[in-house]
Amino acid sequence: MSFLSGARLTSTADGAWRGDFGRALHAEWTKLRTAGDMGRLLLLAVALTVAVGCGTAKAVKCPDSGCGQDAVKLALTGVTVGQAVIAVFAVLAVSGEYGTGMIRTTLIAVPNRITVLTAKATILTTVVLASGTAAVLASLLAGRYILPGNGFTEAHDYAPLSLADGPTLRAAVGSVLYLLLIALIGLGVATAVREAATAIGIVLGLLYLFPVVTQVVNDPEWQRHLQQISPMTAGLAVQATVHLHELPIGPWAGLGVLATWAAAALLVGSLLLHRRDA
Repeated sequence: MSFLSGARLTSTADGAWRGDFGRALHAEWTKLRTAGDMGRLLLLAVALTVAVGCGTAKAVKCPDSGCGQDAVKLALTGVTVGQAVIAVFAVLAVSGEYGTGMIRTTLIAVPNRITVLTAKATILTTVVLASGTAAVLASLLAGRYILPGNGFTEAHDYAPLSLADGPTLRAAVGSVLYLLLIALIGLGVATAVREAATAIGIVLGLLYLFPVVTQVVNDPEWQRHLQQISPMTAGLAVQATVHLHELPIGPWAGLGVLATWAAAALLVGSLLLHRRDA
């Protein structure tokens, strides 16, 4: 009898959690969909990613003697710019509620704070995967048509960019996952610090200051170590399709480093969200 009672209690608890999570998902999607600025930020991220990739593809020339450039990485250069908009988007998805006080209403409706954060992360993952996929595919398509006109031809050992090519597919999938992980870092940092400007500064500092510090360091060994733990440098290694032996870290290992940063940010954010008042 006690076993049956325990089973019923567990079933009820699971059902309640699913109900809370469903409501939280619906609420987060509604908030994101009805916030006009958020949609424009996603469009800006896609536009900047594609525009910078196109500009880079048009600017780089490959002479008859060969250039040794990574054509796939050139086409995906815009990810280094689009990631900043994605980071801002993720931060505002959390900090905007703290700025307006809406977070109190959210936590009254769904008291379990981890459920709220999980719902935010789920909606954020969905929209960033969609927009990131669009940006990466458009960048590669543009590169496929632009780069051959600048000397990136089969005569110079450059095949047209295609997802049928294993390294190109890995770079494309990895770039989408890279943008997602940047968004999750933004979500975790914003949950931890609450204030938008501070959170944006922290995330962009992690991304762009690491490479600057690396250049200041004179010791090649320390440079390599910094590159191996830098969120952007390590994460973007997944875009490389040539000269992989020259990278400070392997493509998937580099993305794993970025995933570790994202997991750490979400862990700190969830702990602080759970322990303190709204």
